[in-house]
Amino acid sequence: MASTEFRDNTVSFADRLASSQQFKALFQDGMRLVEEVAAYLDGPGRQQSKGLPRPLALAYAAESMRLTTRLMQIASWLLVQKAVNDGEIADDDAARGRQRLTASSQGIASQASQFAQLPEDLQEFTAQSLRVHARIVQLDAQVHAKPVEAPRSAAAGVQAQFDILRRAFPGQAQPGLGG
Repeated sequence: MASTEFRDNTVSFADRLASSQQFKALFQDGMRLVEEVAAYLDGPGRQQSKGLPRPLALAYAAESMRLTTRLMQIASWLLVQKAVNDGEIADDDAARGRQRLTASSQGIASQASQFAQLPEDLQEFTAQSLRVHARIVQLDAQVHAKPVEAPRSAAAGVQAQFDILRRAFPGQAQPGLGG
């Protein structure tokens, strides 16, 4: 059987992301969350925080600042990815460090016991933002993953798999191509 050459027909995840239904849903969820949290913090949240004892008021302030920062990062990433899809900026510009979302620890700022005493709405918005952030960090890693070079031929691909097995199990008799 003759070896068949592979064509370079790999699909770039980055090229497909922003036009996908998954991204559109994430974009809508993320931007909706930004709007809802802004309305909450400017209205009911402000009123709820006024009635808290000093230690909880400080925890509320810390959590609301962290929540706001996280949501700004989320909105920025979503808007940059949308701009890439719309051809407004180049993918290389979006891949630069300033535009990337960091996978740094995005947990709560206060102790769990204090966080549990904060207004339920703030707790829920924080949980939602952490879920959206985690989804975006995962997508960002996939978008900017280094492409894997396809083997030149089917035989080379099979041989590469046998080479991996030989390295994993040295000294074992294993069938292979030319080996």
